[in-house]
Amino acid sequence: MDALPEFVVTTVSWIASGAMIFGGVVPYIPQYLDIQRKKSTEGFSTHVCLVLLVANILRILFWFGHPFEMPLLLQSILLVIAMLLLLQLCTLFPADHDLATQSRHFVDFEWSHFWRWSRFRDYLQCLASFTMTMVMLTALLLPISVYVELLGFCALITEAMLGAPQFYHNYLNKSTAGMSIQMVCCWLSGDIFKTGYFLVKHTPPQFYICGSIQVMIDISILAQVYIYRTAASTTKWVA
Repeated sequence: MDALPEFVVTTVSWIASGAMIFGGVVPYIPQYLDIQRKKSTEGFSTHVCLVLLVANILRILFWFGHPFEMPLLLQSILLVIAMLLLLQLCTLFPADHDLATQSRHFVDFEWSHFWRWSRFRDYLQCLASFTMTMVMLTALLLPISVYVELLGFCALITEAMLGAPQFYHNYLNKSTAGMSIQMVCCWLSGDIFKTGYFLVKHTPPQFYICGSIQVMIDISILAQVYIYRTAASTTKWVA
């Protein structure tokens, strides 16, 4: 009889760990399929990919100085792969307003074109440069605990701002058209789940503080959906 509760706890723990590993990728499947169907990235901010790539590269490096739960490390590795696949698709089907522009490349070093390049290889060059720089810096400063904790904070506060580019993109366009609402709903449910997971697993405080910030940003984006759709309906009714 005593073995049953232990078995149940172990099973639930494995399910929670699996959800953490693969749950981070799930929100981007609807967006990936949406871009593939429309053959355009209109309405989706590729800066979401930038935020997640930077955050998870830093989080992987943070693990070497302050090891945390293995499912969180595996989640970061899987998210990096997923974001690269999404970026590759975005370069195949650029937004309509980018179709008429001339080719833009990473080696041009033009700040106005940052993260708006024409080829997937340019994104890879940028990420490789960033990763190599951070690897060398971390290898040099790994014995310094202040650096390690700062690295973890930067990784998680960057991830916490994941929805900020999409929020700003929606604000500029005064519309959420082209954005996958399923993606944002998955963000919200996933962020609520993982914040609870962080608390239960007693992870470093950076994790659950930044998780709470993510939940608030997700709710703000969903509020935009309601506000802009209501405004569009009112304008159409008046017209």
